[in-house]
Amino acid sequence: MIDTLSINVQGQGLHGFTNRLVELVAGSGFSEGLCTLFIRHTSASLLIQEDYDPSARMDLEAWLNRLVPENDPLYTHTLEGPDDMPAHIKAALTASSLSIPIVDARLALGTWQGVFLWEHRHHSGAREVLVHIGK
Repeated sequence: MIDTLSINVQGQGLHGFTNRLVELVAGSGFSEGLCTLFIRHTSASLLIQEDYDPSARMDLEAWLNRLVPENDPLYTHTLEGPDDMPAHIKAALTASSLSIPIVDARLALGTWQGVFLWEHRHHSGAREVLVHIGK
């Protein structure tokens, strides 16, 4: 089964979509297998991270922004604004795909884990995540 999720984002940050994946897996008919995700963008990424305390997400975002700052005078790819090249670097340092086992017809995530789209640009809009569920 292959599906595409459109994830609406409101600027930079971690945008959770675990519940949407849970629904897809529940409706897939697979009791065991693999859920593979792929983001179809070069300035956003995917992440499995703590979904209980929002301060963990805030700290991750702040840390990555310190690691890859905007307005670095060494950037030459600046046509789309000061957040563009940092977004590409952040996407290169993180993941464009994830694989999550399916066990007993459920995602085998840990108690506190959630699945997030990590938007690295300031813009708002939709991002596409391709979802493959199978054996």
